Amino acid sequence: MATKKILITGAAGFLGSHLCDRFIREGYQVIGMDNLITGDLKNIEQLFKLRQFEFYHHDVSKFIHLTGHLDYILHFASPASPIDYLKIPIQTLKVSSLGTHNCLGLAKAKNATILVASTSEVYGDPLVHPQNEDYWGNVNPIGPRGVYDEAKRFQEAITMAYQTFHQVNTRIVRIFNTYGPRMRLNDGRALPAFIGQALRGENLTVFGDGSQTRSFCYVDDLVDGIYRLLLSNYTLPLNLGNPDEITLKDFAAEIIKITGTTQKIVYKKLPKDDPKQRQPDITRAKEILGWEPLINRADGLKITLAYFRSLAPEELYKLPKEFDSIK
Repeated sequence: MATKKILITGAAGFLGSHLCDRFIREGYQVIGMDNLITGDLKNIEQLFKLRQFEFYHHDVSKFIHLTGHLDYILHFASPASPIDYLKIPIQTLKVSSLGTHNCLGLAKAKNATILVASTSEVYGDPLVHPQNEDYWGNVNPIGPRGVYDEAKRFQEAITMAYQTFHQVNTRIVRIFNTYGPRMRLNDGRALPAFIGQALRGENLTVFGDGSQTRSFCYVDDLVDGIYRLLLSNYTLPLNLGNPDEITLKDFAAEIIKITGTTQKIVYKKLPKDDPKQRQPDITRAKEILGWEPLINRADGLKITLAYFRSLAPEELYKLPKEFDSIK
């Protein structure tokens, strides 16, 4: 029987690189694709020596051409942090619209199953708590986060259209906050920001009064859920995340404790449209996939902190990438 072949876009990113690892372990032939705007080849350098892996430096917003058969596509290319999509708003919109269109066209041409990475941000600043898949969301389409939120909402819409009109075999995962090794330390998300500040000896910055909540899922748990969803027959959007909810104020205190530092928490103005609550309802994932997170936050944070501590000192002080040349 021929080896199953899978294309993973955003392969050099945080989630994409872990997905490459998982599918290599499962015996797949993996094609990684990334334009490296926010990805880093260091995340997949361990794979380049393997004959089961090949890499294409390509922007999925442009036409995708691959020869030979293809069984699966995981579309994970996208800026995924506030710093990224506020600096490259057009690219953010393109990768989830034009990029998704191209990936869906490729899936149609190859008769491949495609799973697209949506996000809890489709729920916006939710008026329903916890968030289940039937909630339509509360999103400001022209606010500072709209380029990401609405791009992902469009991504879901075009994916469902390809499923219903062209009978493409599709999956949609709505990913809640995820963490683990290979996160970019200075990408603006709460967890790496807090750990980076603690390791640099800086006070931890909490926006607003810190009462807003997040729910953090360890990357291995998320990858397992994505693997199960891809191989399932479920075609509607599905939440994956850890429902263990915590306020950002308490989370900052938790990071101070585990890093053994003596910094204080300082408070700054809450950014516009920042979600006040974020907790997944994973009832459907439990029922359909038999999936739920297994790694608790304490254990996951130990592994993640060890990774950040292993970085070279200059990595701790590296400023976020600039994207001035991206149109």
